[in-house]
Parts: sequence; C-alpha cells; structure tokens
Amino acid sequence: MSTQQCFSCGAAEGMVHFDGRGETVSVKGMERRIDNLSGWECQKCGEVELDEMCGQRYSDACDELVIASRKMVGNEMRRIRRKLHLTQKETVQLLSGGGHNAFSRYERGEILPPKALILLMRLLDRYPYLLTDAKTLGEGADLRGFEHIVHKEHESLSVS
Repeated sequence: MSTQQCFSCGAAEGMVHFDGRGETVSVKGMERRIDNLSGWECQKCGEVELDEMCGQRYSDACDELVIASRKMVGNEMRRIRRKLHLTQKETVQLLSGGGHNAFSRYERGEILPPKALILLMRLLDRYPYLLTDAKTLGEGADLRGFEHIVHKEHESLSVS
C-alpha cells in the first residue's frame, strides 16, 4: 500500500492512494456522477486530493452543473417576466435596479441573479396580483395614503 504525508494535517503516512472510486456532485438539486476517480485520502483528517486527470474531470463536472443551474434559473426568470408582461428593462427598473443589461445576463444564465430577486420573482409568479402593489411602491409614491389591501384568498401560504 502506497502512503505519503498529508499536506493538511501533517500525518506522516496519513495519505493512502485509492483507485476506481465514484463521487456524486450536486448543485441546486441537479446531480452528476463521476466514476473511476483516483487520488489520495488521509486516514486521519479525511482530506482528499484527486490525481491531476481525475481532478480536472471532477472540476469540469462541477462547472457544468453550475452553468446548468444558472441556465435553469435564467429560464425561470424569463418565464416569470413574460407571464407578468414585463420587458427586461421594466423588470430591472422595477425590481432589481441593476444596469440595463443585467436582466438579460440573468436570463442567459451568464450570472446568477441575487437571491432576493429570485425570491421576489417567485413570489410574483405565485401571486401576480402583487405586481400592482410593487409598481405603486416602486414609484416612490407618498406611502401615507397607501392602502393595505388584504387578499383574503391568498392570506396564508401552504408548504408542500
């Protein structure tokens, strides 16, 4: 059995070589299985160092999942925006305050939108009637005269 010193914890012969291992990586509920990995694992601290070629395959698989998750969120943002009959420019001005190309980059999956924007879009997807309130509040109107409207049919959320 081949051993070497662990770079993390310093255990003299802690790192033991392994071959043929499989790992499943997960990003936002999407998974990818990577088989036939080889490298070194410390028996003391659990540190794993993959061999160069395996490390590259592992890294590539993780990158592919991140890109796929961005595209998935981007497609969701586009679907909701269209459902609300908003242009990208209107959506940016009303909801995110980003630059004029920001929403386009979100929808193309180039960058992940801020978590608060994703949440707001999902809430508007579920309760589109709140868009009217968002527009009123977003215009900087004098809120002293703003009436709170209770939408009784949507008072409480149920978690499934």
